[in-house]
Amino acid sequence: MSNQGNIELLGATLAKAKSEDRAALVAYLPAGFPTVDGANEAAKAIIAGGADVVEIGLPHSDPVLDGAVIQTADDIALRGGVKIADVLRTVRETFEATGVPILVMTYWNPIDRYGVERFTAELAAAGGAGCILPDLPVQESALWREHAAEHGLATVFVVAPSSRDERLATITAAGSGFVYAASLMGVTGTRESVGNEAQELVRRTRTTTELPVCVGLGVSNAVQAKQVAGFADGVIVGSAFVKLLLDAPDEQAGLAAVRALAGELAEGVRRS
Repeated sequence: MSNQGNIELLGATLAKAKSEDRAALVAYLPAGFPTVDGANEAAKAIIAGGADVVEIGLPHSDPVLDGAVIQTADDIALRGGVKIADVLRTVRETFEATGVPILVMTYWNPIDRYGVERFTAELAAAGGAGCILPDLPVQESALWREHAAEHGLATVFVVAPSSRDERLATITAAGSGFVYAASLMGVTGTRESVGNEAQELVRRTRTTTELPVCVGLGVSNAVQAKQVAGFADGVIVGSAFVKLLLDAPDEQAGLAAVRALAGELAEGVRRS
């Protein structure tokens, strides 16, 4: 029996949030930022504040989905020499310290170069729950999905308002864990409002799947988290956490800030 990842824990965590009449709070942080150890501490602080699930980003030189804030953090991580081994270490250490499901969010090219079999085996061994793959076309994903399933890892695909209904059905049929609904066209970053596009996308996605639907891109405060929690199974927040770490005068201040924001967002995702 090979190492098994934590897709079941991910499912149970999302189901538990639903049973408590709230959306799950899903937080995103890039590995290696501000340092490898700093990213580990930040992930633990966000979980202490109330995050249910954490996505660890694998920094990429051309992050097409990500806005300026995450690109800046990725640049710092890459200049610091972050490697896939460091990403896996962050997954392992965060999971061992907290028991919370940890996913990796990554573009396809680094995994392709590293080797699908090797990456899935090592992610499962680190206690990972799966991967979010924003740029892997579903029709080219069979090899990945085969190895991910073998190792007990979720394959989370991203849907967008531009996805047509038949395309949505294809994507959600191939995915597992949850569906990542990008709330608007364009890149990540904080937004003034997370609008009706997101709600309509969630509605359309739900007609195709029983998987939970989590909404990301644009949520940065408790008011927006509450708005999204009104129609989604999970609320994904990334840039707002990264910005606090970028703007902090020192590491301790950054950790306190992200923990506090996680606490506010965790309140926000409660529906009652």
